[in-house]
Amino acid sequence: MRLWLERTIIGFTRRMNLRGKIFIMYVMILLIPTLILGSGAIYLVIRSFHHSYLINADETVRQTARNIDFGKQSYDLLAVRTATDGELVARLGREYTDRAEIVDTVNYVDRTFLITSKYLPGIADFRIYHTNETLVQDGQLLWRPEPRMLAGMDERDWFNAVAQAPEALRWSSVPGNPDRIVISRKIISPTGDVLGAVYILLNYDTVFGELLGRPFNNSGSLYVVDQGQQILAATEKERIGRYMRLPDGTGPGQLRDEPGIYDPAGTKALVLGKPLSSGWTTVAVIHTRYMTGQDWTVLVLIVGITAFFLMLSIFLMLTIIQNIVLRIRRLGNRMSDLSRGEFAVTLRSYGQDELGELEGVFNFMSGQLGKLVEDIRKAGLQEKEQAFRALQAQINPHFIYNSLSLIRWRALDMQDGEQIRIIDALTVFYRLTLNNRISVVPVREELEHVKAYMEIQQLRYPGRVRVEWEIDPEARVFYTVKTILQPIVENCYQHGSITRKKDAVIAISVLLRSGDIRMSVYDNGQGIPQDSLQAMNEGRSYKGKGNGFGTANIRERLALYFGGEAALQVESEEGRWTRVSIRFPACSGPLTPGEGIQHAERADSR
Repeated sequence: MRLWLERTIIGFTRRMNLRGKIFIMYVMILLIPTLILGSGAIYLVIRSFHHSYLINADETVRQTARNIDFGKQSYDLLAVRTATDGELVARLGREYTDRAEIVDTVNYVDRTFLITSKYLPGIADFRIYHTNETLVQDGQLLWRPEPRMLAGMDERDWFNAVAQAPEALRWSSVPGNPDRIVISRKIISPTGDVLGAVYILLNYDTVFGELLGRPFNNSGSLYVVDQGQQILAATEKERIGRYMRLPDGTGPGQLRDEPGIYDPAGTKALVLGKPLSSGWTTVAVIHTRYMTGQDWTVLVLIVGITAFFLMLSIFLMLTIIQNIVLRIRRLGNRMSDLSRGEFAVTLRSYGQDELGELEGVFNFMSGQLGKLVEDIRKAGLQEKEQAFRALQAQINPHFIYNSLSLIRWRALDMQDGEQIRIIDALTVFYRLTLNNRISVVPVREELEHVKAYMEIQQLRYPGRVRVEWEIDPEARVFYTVKTILQPIVENCYQHGSITRKKDAVIAISVLLRSGDIRMSVYDNGQGIPQDSLQAMNEGRSYKGKGNGFGTANIRERLALYFGGEAALQVESEEGRWTRVSIRFPACSGPLTPGEGIQHAERADSR
């Protein structure tokens, strides 16, 4: 069987290329099993979620019902104890002829029930109504029904409704005020006559607000329904006082509100009901749209996970193709690069297989060739760098600094401020020029060097040249080759004859643009002849006026550190103006000859 299956598979895939064979393997081993398992997981997870959700909802309703029942019993006990107090019943049924007896009764009521009415939280008002014409109403606890408004209705109507109600204790909502609940309890004489009623006004938020506020994470509603199926408390306060037809039993079922009460069209929902010991019922209405939303959440989550693993499997398939097919093609491409003289090419080894051994041999060969060429190139670069440093070392820096310091002290003794400015500018200028240990500096130090030179020239030619600066603050932190800007500015004075020009201007700008540092120096001096300008831009030697421009040295040092990534361009119109522009990569770290391009790339990525 195994051999037959192998022959069948080999015969089926014989004419396919390697990519097709791997794709068939991917579909049979990964794609189809993943889709089957994902579909089964969706069904099982949603079913388990529904079961867990029902259990949690049932426990939430059960606990809420217990809390409501406990709170109700506490308030009921207060009302019953007050209404059945024997002394109170006797005093309300007595006929008074002496004012002292009336005062004694009022004091008894205040002394006995005033503090009692404050035992429980949420009591907004506590009154004892009576119909004894010989007993007064003190306006504190003792009241008589009169034409006054009480709990949204006339006191007399309320009292008559309480007296005629079949039950002795009654909870009711306040019409037009869902924030209040009224507890009424008849006060009955031993002969069965109604002597009065206890009136307790409760704060709804204190009694029910926390229990019914946000059930099921706002995915449903809770109701407290009395024996007459009237809503006493609800998550949505506007439904208090309405009627609700409960389903048969107290388990899960379908609820439909009375037409015109909640939803005229009728709404199907999951209902959980828990009866209270007093005959009330706590009803939980969980709207199916919320459960449907949860189902969609679970579905999206599982589909997302399945899609993730499918993408992971695709990645694995592509990795296999890359490991076999692309490695061979990459090796051929790198061999072509090596034949064109690009020795800095290497191949990443993906394993210890035969291809890995071949890649290792190729990397060793290209590394040896590249090292040989790099040694030759560095030898030439070091020779040029040593020549430049030897030129700088011709001046003894310490001798110059000591001389400037001596002259500055003499100028301080003479209190010659202008001479001190000249000496300070010279000190700043030579600090960078004569520092033979560094070849690259931050742009800000190069600018300080140029400003020191301009300070000296301004003191030398006061009022003849106006200097304009355009400096990008972000460009100051990057690195540049030392003393490439000052020689260009010096040319404005030495070769541009800027001091003899009327309304002379030198404009210096340093900007950061698209990962490059762009420097330019503009002057409206005498300009450069066309033949000299062309030779300067082409990097050729030339004869005649302008041999001291120094652009060849600047161009060579830029190429030394930045290679082909740097450029120097001279523009001029003879007799009118000249602009020298320099561009090189923005390097965020110190450079070494021949490595500026790599540093520039890292600065660009940031």
